[in-house]
Amino acid sequence: MTDDTIIDRCEAKGLRMTGQRRIIAQVLDDARDHPDVEEIYARASKIDTAISLATVYRTVKLFDEVGIVDRLEFGDGRARYEDADRDHHDHLFDLRTGAVIEFVEPEIEALQEKIAQKLGYRLMGHKMELFGVPLDDIKPEKDA
Repeated sequence: MTDDTIIDRCEAKGLRMTGQRRIIAQVLDDARDHPDVEEIYARASKIDTAISLATVYRTVKLFDEVGIVDRLEFGDGRARYEDADRDHHDHLFDLRTGAVIEFVEPEIEALQEKIAQKLGYRLMGHKMELFGVPLDDIKPEKDA
C-alpha cells in the first residue's frame, strides 16, 4: 500500500476533482469497512448536504472504472467498495449479518502460487471470497 490518498491518485490519473468528488474520495479513504454507495452517500452528505446520491453513484463508478477503488460483490445485491491500493487481503462474508471480514492466510497464498506453477502459470493476482455463517448459528440436525 502506498502513502498517497485516493485524491492523489485521482489527480495523478488526470481526473477533474470537484469539491464533491474530493469529499467522496475522502470518505472512501477514511472507510475501514466496505461501504456500498448508500453508505458512502450517508457519510458524504454529513460533510456536504448538497451532495446527491446520483453524484455519489457517478463518482464511485468513475473511480472503479479508472482503478481507484475495487467493486466487491458478495451476492447480497449490494456492490461494496474499497481502496484498490490497499495491501492484499481476502474476504469472508457473513451470510447472517452481512459483515465483511478481511484476512490474510500465508498457507493459502503459498498454495495458490503452487497451484499456478503446477499448471504452468505465474500468478499475477487473485481474489478469494468465502461465504459462511458463525458456527454458533448452526443447529445440529435431529435424528429422523
